[in-house]
Amino acid sequence: MEKVITIVSGLPRSGTSMMMRMLEAGGMTLLTDNIRKADEDNPRGYYEFERVKQLEQDTSWLEGARGKALKAILALLKHLPPEYAYKVIVMRRKMEEILASQRQMLLRRGEPVDTISDERMADLFRGHVSQVEAWLVEQPNMEVLYVSYEAVLGDPLGHARRIDQFLGYRLDVEQMASVVDKTLHRQRY
Repeated sequence: MEKVITIVSGLPRSGTSMMMRMLEAGGMTLLTDNIRKADEDNPRGYYEFERVKQLEQDTSWLEGARGKALKAILALLKHLPPEYAYKVIVMRRKMEEILASQRQMLLRRGEPVDTISDERMADLFRGHVSQVEAWLVEQPNMEVLYVSYEAVLGDPLGHARRIDQFLGYRLDVEQMASVVDKTLHRQRY
C-alpha cells in the first residue's frame, strides 16, 4: 500500500476537501502545502498542493506522493503517469448544489457569476464527468471508488468504513466520521 498514491478528485465544490479532512483524521498522510488558506467557502481548509496544477508539465514530485493522499481535479487525472498505482476517490454531489456553491463562492470573491448559464455549465460538467469516468474504466493502474457527498453526510461512519476498506483497512474510521461537519452543507437541493 505504501507504493500507492491516493487521489481525491471530483468537480469543484463536490466535497473533496471534506474527504481530505476525513483521510487526515483517519491517520493518512496528506500531500498539501497550505498555500490556499481556509476561508468562508472552505472554513476547514482546501487541502491543496499547488504543484498538482502543473501535473501536465511536471510529475517529478509524484515519487514523494507514494503512500500519501492528494487532491486533483478530474481534468488532471489523465496526466498521472502510468508507472504509478493509484487509488482514486471520486466525490459526487448533486449538480444543483455544486452550481449553487460555486456561484456563492464567486459572489463572495466579487467575480462575475452570469458569464454562463447554470444549464450550460451543468451540461459541460456532466459531459466532462462522463468522459473522465469512461477513461478511468480503461486505466489498469487505477482503482476507483465513487463517493456521494450527501451519503457521507447522512452516514459518516458507514462511508468511513467503506473508504477504509477501499484503501486497505488501515484508517481510524471513528476519527474519520467525527470530522464530517453537516453544518457546512449550506447549498441544498
